[in-house]
Amino acid sequence: MSENAPGTTVPEGIRCSDAEREQVRAALYAAAGEGRLTMDEVEERLGRLETIRYRHELASVTADLPASEGAAPEGWRQILAAARAALAADVAVLRGRAAEPASGRRRLLIIVTVLIGLLIAAAIVVGAVHGFGADGFDGHEMGAIEHGHSG
Repeated sequence: MSENAPGTTVPEGIRCSDAEREQVRAALYAAAGEGRLTMDEVEERLGRLETIRYRHELASVTADLPASEGAAPEGWRQILAAARAALAADVAVLRGRAAEPASGRRRLLIIVTVLIGLLIAAAIVVGAVHGFGADGFDGHEMGAIEHGHSG
């Protein structure tokens, strides 16, 4: 029995909240981003995490990982850590191995987002290699200046 409030006891401990589970989820994604866990290990632990009901059981999911250093990452590190965690979650959804079953709509949104990103990257590369006008760079003011022509 564990204490819940002064003078009361709870038979199996204190139940964990969704926010506490989310903190453990974030720690698992961060560990994957650092190369401490493979995606298969993360997915297995996320499955275990969904079955946990009490606070004292949460530590078992991250027991072999180093404790967080207390302070959250600052600046770009924080942004990269969040992006890494989101990417890991999206990859798990696309592979069909997410802890929570993803809707077909979320999977489609992820695929469309990736395709749009690839099309934009391809357009930038094509524009850089072939120029941005019908005549390449020769048809632009920069090309005219190089060839001794004025406006």
